[in-house]
Amino acid sequence: MLILKSEGTTEISNEFLADFYNNPELGLTQYIEERTNQVWGSIMDMIMEISNMFVYGILPKNSSMFRSVKILSVILLIVLSTISHAQDSLSFKGQASAWINYNGGNRLPVNMGGRYIPQLNYNVPLKNDHKIDFEASANLNGSVGFNPFDSLKTSGLIKPYRVWARYSARQFEVRVGLQKINFGSATILRPLMWFDQVDPRDPLKLTDGVWGVLGRYYFLNNANIWLWGLYGNNAPRGWELAGTNPGYPELGGRIQIPVPEGEAALSYNYRIADTRRLGGIVPQFSEIRENKLGFDIKLDLVAGLWFEGSWVTKNKELGMFTNQEILNAGADYTFGIGNGLYVVFEQLLAANDEKAFYFRNTTSFSLLSLSYPVGLFDNISGIVYYDWKNRNSYNFLNWQRQFNKITLFIMGYWNPKNYIIPAQGTDQNLFAGKGIQVMLVLNH
Repeated sequence: MLILKSEGTTEISNEFLADFYNNPELGLTQYIEERTNQVWGSIMDMIMEISNMFVYGILPKNSSMFRSVKILSVILLIVLSTISHAQDSLSFKGQASAWINYNGGNRLPVNMGGRYIPQLNYNVPLKNDHKIDFEASANLNGSVGFNPFDSLKTSGLIKPYRVWARYSARQFEVRVGLQKINFGSATILRPLMWFDQVDPRDPLKLTDGVWGVLGRYYFLNNANIWLWGLYGNNAPRGWELAGTNPGYPELGGRIQIPVPEGEAALSYNYRIADTRRLGGIVPQFSEIRENKLGFDIKLDLVAGLWFEGSWVTKNKELGMFTNQEILNAGADYTFGIGNGLYVVFEQLLAANDEKAFYFRNTTSFSLLSLSYPVGLFDNISGIVYYDWKNRNSYNFLNWQRQFNKITLFIMGYWNPKNYIIPAQGTDQNLFAGKGIQVMLVLNH
């Protein structure tokens, strides 16, 4: 059967398939059961070894992981062969980008680099609008920073970007693997940035994924329930100070319901945090029970209005980092000026205190974002942050030009040298001070 599929044979009668899979003399059912029992015990070991390889860079000392992958691939081919009559599809696409950044105030004023994200998708339709689909992509990037005729620094990285499998139907889906999980009503300054770190100034909106299982069920009245379990994600994310203890999973969920003129939701996440890698800036504990509780609501009135909040509490005494509250209120509206001026305003308040809701150690940011389309192929946008505590403003301007498959971005920024915008991406040091960045992006 596998040979027939590899040769592209599609016209196979149902009688032949029924005889092939159900005839006891052929022994296929027994063979699958035996192979499943043999492989199941090794799958968990394979997952752990893959996590160690991707998260810590630790290669297996023996070939057990590669043997498990090979066996799992055989089982996968057998399963796919059972649905040979379906119109399955395989697609490949990618995104290549190159950029150069000049910032005269940096030790290395010139930075340039490139990135390529190849993506493979496989889709298998099943009966009754069910389907199985897979996605695998990688993040291949390198950069060089230099001071002409003085110093040079290079870096490069290859890592998985998304690797997941999903089983879905009209009202539910279950997704397993390295995936992006984000939610909430806020647009830019997001208290519910628990599992991603998207920088709104990044034209590519890139963010690392998390390893785990996510299930979602959608009710007919537009309510929905999320449940997730994460494992192998040890680095701090978003607003977190400490990473996660590698020996424990994270568990959580979210329920979202329709309300008049909008929707509202409650979210929860539980994990065991670990402060031993923070160099003593807080008391060191290997196991800290941490509970996150979030609330958000968004209303579509004359303007879009939203409120989003998050409370994080720990069961160990960490001084001012024992409790964290983050609140965001915002609005957006498109003014009928020219081609339409889109405006977003957000106000954020973040507090870290020994006791919950004391609001003694606070940080407050205001944000204004503008976007205006100049014709069919050009767009100008800008973001201004204002830090009320330190009396600093952060300014970012972007011009975008769309060609056929290539997009050009020319970005300028004027920021304080001490860059403290909260939880904004991974390349924030490049945007400290004053500078300009040019980026070309090719999608194929």
